[in-house]
Amino acid sequence: MNILSIQSWVTYGHVGNAAALFPLQRLGAEVWAVNTVQFSNHPGHGSFTGEVFTGSMVASLVEGMARLGVLAQVDAVLSGYLGDQATLQAVLDAVQQVRALRPDALYCCDPVMGDRGIGLYVQPGIPAMLRDQAVAQADILTPNQFELEQLGPEPRDRLHTLAGLVDAATRLRQLMRPGGACCVLVTSVDVAETPPEAIDLLLACNRGTLLLRTPRLAVGVNGAGDLIAALFLFHLRQGGDPVQALELAASSVWGILRETGLAGAPELRLVQAQGELVSPSQRFRAELV
Repeated sequence: MNILSIQSWVTYGHVGNAAALFPLQRLGAEVWAVNTVQFSNHPGHGSFTGEVFTGSMVASLVEGMARLGVLAQVDAVLSGYLGDQATLQAVLDAVQQVRALRPDALYCCDPVMGDRGIGLYVQPGIPAMLRDQAVAQADILTPNQFELEQLGPEPRDRLHTLAGLVDAATRLRQLMRPGGACCVLVTSVDVAETPPEAIDLLLACNRGTLLLRTPRLAVGVNGAGDLIAALFLFHLRQGGDPVQALELAASSVWGILRETGLAGAPELRLVQAQGELVSPSQRFRAELV
């Protein structure tokens, strides 16, 4: 499996491509990484150095791959944090180039925009462009609960209940690429029905709407959303079953987060807990809602 992954990179820690590259490789995928930024670390540490790459640079790297004739070998495109609108346009152009050669290629859009308690942390214009252009090309969307609010027209107070969340995810599926996988995986779900000691994931797909619940862990690291997007894409591309993809991805991420918490580590322990990627120590099951 060949995955073209276009997202951020950090030298220290595991977010963006630094959260997706090794796990995908450990599972046996060939990953062609295009970095949208290169920072010393993610901004959550309080300070960072580095720079945002231009959309033209991203486009030129994809063009170089096209000249090699390898875009026809891409099985899936994964995008995450983008930096600016020109970079998002370069991603959408890359998806179109790949699909012209491989109509069966999947596009997984992780619409990184912000989170509860933080708000939006991307440039103005990106949320609207994700909503108006990226959604229509995507086979898989992996927003967190806050990002789902930005992608749909529903009143935001409705997304604090399970019924409201299900409705929003179902409506979003209708705006995605016709004939595609049309999977909406909502992460970090904490609605009125979620017990205080748990955290939920919601998947709307052709099998229905499913909820997967895991014990809440006292871990405050970044990158889990980037990781689960990569793992869900891999397992869906490999097996074609969205429910199994959800269960495998969620179980692996939970195991890595548990190991990270036990170690008191400031970043995901991807290398130390890599066994969880291949064989999760605890398997969680999804149920129809």
